Amino acid sequence: MPYYRRVGEVPSKRHTQFRQPDGGLYAEELMGQEGFSSDSSLLYHRHLPTAIVAAEAFDPPGWAPDATGPLRMPNRPLKPRHFKTHKLDASGGDPVLGRQYLMANDDVRLSYVLADRPSPLYRDAIGDECLYVEAGRARIESVLGALDVSEGDYVVIPTSLTHRIVPDGQVRMLIIEASGHIGPPKRYLSTRGQFLEASPYCERDLRGPGEPLLEDATDVEVYVRHRRGWTRYVYADHPFDVVGWDGCLYPWVFSIHDFEPITGRVHQPPPVHQTFEGPGFVICSFVPRKVDYHPLSIPVPYNHHNVDSDEMLFYTGGNYEARRGSGIEQGSISLHPGGFTHGPQPGAAERAIGVEYFDELAVMVDTFRPLDLCEPGLSCEDTGYAWTWAGRSL
Repeated sequence: MPYYRRVGEVPSKRHTQFRQPDGGLYAEELMGQEGFSSDSSLLYHRHLPTAIVAAEAFDPPGWAPDATGPLRMPNRPLKPRHFKTHKLDASGGDPVLGRQYLMANDDVRLSYVLADRPSPLYRDAIGDECLYVEAGRARIESVLGALDVSEGDYVVIPTSLTHRIVPDGQVRMLIIEASGHIGPPKRYLSTRGQFLEASPYCERDLRGPGEPLLEDATDVEVYVRHRRGWTRYVYADHPFDVVGWDGCLYPWVFSIHDFEPITGRVHQPPPVHQTFEGPGFVICSFVPRKVDYHPLSIPVPYNHHNVDSDEMLFYTGGNYEARRGSGIEQGSISLHPGGFTHGPQPGAAERAIGVEYFDELAVMVDTFRPLDLCEPGLSCEDTGYAWTWAGRSL
């Protein structure tokens, strides 16, 4: 994160004695990225964060036999795809083990879940996760505190942070799992990490934990996804025992409704919508906005062929004028792969002339390696989508 936070009780000097009321030392833990060379936070535990009493391999459903990732199939024949995620609602489950994987590559995994029960304690030791809340409310509880989230919120959860997701009723989420770190695009930040004036959002738009979250329990299970599979640990004491912490590494929330769109006289390219970046992919936000104001402008996108990327677009609110006639609806996901030219539906360019405002809400993930398909995605696919530009439905 680009700025420092301090929560709860911490000593005045790092790596010095900090004693509990009974006189014993708090257990200090440094959580940091890139081998002590990047962002970190310093935590103070009541108990040893290293004390495990059991460990066993765990094989989550729907994953490859070595449990290193969801089962994947190449996009062959190469086609644009349309997935109707709400058809997966019957699967239900918790927000971690109930994830329905739609597509993946070695950089990122994309899944959808309708969750109605708390997840287990969970730690993703491969990379950061970005959760997007399509609908509903939830509480993200972690060793660093709690965050309340609702419709339109992005939640960025750092690598290896022990946390759980507690839905308030039902919550729908798109989950983006990275194989590295997710953050604001570097072009939005100063050399010291402050958001620049040209950025479409800033520090005031971000929320982080505000106070410690303390629980007492023994023999507590934590599920860990790591580079060689999954492990289920049993910890001697509950991980939520941190009385204070400070630093620049923590979970944080940004609402898509606080993204300030960048517009122009003629149609602006997708990079103006970029919100986050990760290794091998970017995340963009399409929000309600005034559109092109040149007297001859065509507000909908032009046909385009992104030769270096696959484009996934999650439609999460409003109207999609450029896609009228394609079957796109709330909760739809389109996949337009590299190697295929895509663009607005027939007639959309003409219809858009003179339009001054687009009321649309969508999350886009562009990847720079091809996305493979997963069985849950294929199970909710609209198989006639590829032919809609030709005015046919098969």
